[in-house]
Amino acid sequence: MEISAFLVQAINGLASASSLFLVAAGLSLIFGVTRVVNFAHGSFFMLGVYVAYSLVAHAMPWLAPYAPNTAVFFLLLLCTGLVTGAIGAAFEVAILRRIYQAPELFQLLATFAFALIVQDAALWLWGPEDLLGPRAPGLTGAVDIFGRLVPSYDLFLIGVGPLVLWVLWHLLQRTRFGVLVRAATQDREMLGALGVNPRYLFTSVFALGCALAGWGGALQLPREPAHVGLDMVTISDAFVVVVVGGMGSIPGAFIAALLIAEVKALCVAIGTVELGGLSIAFSKLTLVAEFVVMALVLMVRPWGLLGKPLGVSRTAVMQAESSAQTATANGLAWMAWITVIALAVMWPMLMTNMSYGVVLGIDVLIAVLFAASLHFIMGPAGMHSFGHAAYFGIGAYAAALLVLREGLPTEQVLWMAPLISAACAIPLAWFAVRLSGVYLAMLTLAFAQIVWSVCFQWDDLTGGSNGLNGVWPDATWQDKNSFYGLALGLTVCGVLILQHILRAPLGYAMRASRDAPMRAQAMGLNIAWVQWWGFVISAGFAGLAGALFAFSKGSISPDVMGIPKSVDALVMVLLGGIHATAGPIVGAFSFTVLQDTLARSTDYWRAVLGGVMLLLVLVFPHGIAGTWKLMGRKV
Repeated sequence: MEISAFLVQAINGLASASSLFLVAAGLSLIFGVTRVVNFAHGSFFMLGVYVAYSLVAHAMPWLAPYAPNTAVFFLLLLCTGLVTGAIGAAFEVAILRRIYQAPELFQLLATFAFALIVQDAALWLWGPEDLLGPRAPGLTGAVDIFGRLVPSYDLFLIGVGPLVLWVLWHLLQRTRFGVLVRAATQDREMLGALGVNPRYLFTSVFALGCALAGWGGALQLPREPAHVGLDMVTISDAFVVVVVGGMGSIPGAFIAALLIAEVKALCVAIGTVELGGLSIAFSKLTLVAEFVVMALVLMVRPWGLLGKPLGVSRTAVMQAESSAQTATANGLAWMAWITVIALAVMWPMLMTNMSYGVVLGIDVLIAVLFAASLHFIMGPAGMHSFGHAAYFGIGAYAAALLVLREGLPTEQVLWMAPLISAACAIPLAWFAVRLSGVYLAMLTLAFAQIVWSVCFQWDDLTGGSNGLNGVWPDATWQDKNSFYGLALGLTVCGVLILQHILRAPLGYAMRASRDAPMRAQAMGLNIAWVQWWGFVISAGFAGLAGALFAFSKGSISPDVMGIPKSVDALVMVLLGGIHATAGPIVGAFSFTVLQDTLARSTDYWRAVLGGVMLLLVLVFPHGIAGTWKLMGRKV
């Protein structure tokens, strides 16, 4: 590898780091003050690219006669950030301000719903084609560095990152606004007790964060085209940078952006290397490099490079019910369970006039089991996972390989696949139980992306991007009604086993580790061991859901363990209610049926689904089943 080629790649990495830093800095500010995991932050980056494209295409010809093209171009990019900041402020006032009293992770559901709306809005306004913006006036040339040409615009971007860092540092360290932001990051409840109105602070911080994301997108206009997939790619990268740098740390985000961008640039520069007869393509590692870096950092520095433990929220946990309320609730719960199971059994008979009904029923059952496995660790144990689809996918691939390579019968595969999935979770759980909150969530996301990358690139074993086909069950279960009965039996057994564990000593120990970890530890409870068991059990049942999914579809691809699949499970749990026993069932049924119905009814089903989810967020701020449970207590 020539030193000049490495330097050029390093410069490209520095240029990419600047835009990534702007997005990550905004995300870090928003989470540090409001504690909102803003899943829509990538949408503001995408909007920044699209809005900048429109402003440059339509407004620049009008303004060009009155000012130099370079000044007009960058003025329009500046206006782009103001537009995205205004949209962010409107979203915070209209939606988020109404649900700040809801569980913090439930606010994630609102931002995810908004991201769906923005994605379809961009598709409607700008179309599905990629839109490539013009090159920056005055910076269209290149500079010769060691015999290689480096775009002048890349050198400009390298200077933007430190400039923005200095401006943010001055804003946060030398102004009253910065003092309030830093105080809210450490203890927002105490800040409110001192007489500071948190509403205006939250709105201004949210607007600033969204403006930074918009500016980051606008600056990328001359480098990459605008397309509707930018949001998901950007939000994952931004989350990684924020977590590696440390939540709430702007300098940490800057260092992390540089580190990750340079690691990716190094992988590209190295290319393919022969080691001992083995060909290693480092360029392919760019798909997962940032997640490997994040996993390594979190194992050594659980709070990130420059992060600190987050302030503890004083939000009270749910109060215990009286014995009379508990008895009544248990009676109603059993009646509800019997009713749900009876309806599930009769579902094929009710769907005789709808050929697709049984297939939809199978999808709902698999979604229920998948959501129940995630709820098992999120609700009782308080362990938030953003990468639960990894175990779903491992179970699916294990089932496919056991059928295609070993020729094992369906019944044997359905108990082996969950064990394989649980076994894969054993080492990760050992590290995961040492983290909490968003750091735990991001470690699980990193593991899921690493597994996804392995499946995506290991053509000989997993089929690579094409996946595996012909994964059908034995002849006994190939009829849809028969397979529905098999899926129903396994789902009911799986959910009941998980509920039984929650009412066993392990379940009570998981709740104790969630509600009062220091007290539980003082009583002799090994919290890490309890959470480790919960994590492994949850992974096993997710693997069972994945195995059923593989048999129901007859094929499997890396998409089943991608970020969208993990988000779907998270949405199901939050939509139903994270603290409600029936939450994953209600959430999985509502989300799956609604998504399927809308996808077959309109091309813009994501926007409609997002709007319905936002409405449910406002009407049921603790989830559908969770709100029903709270209403029952008041009766």
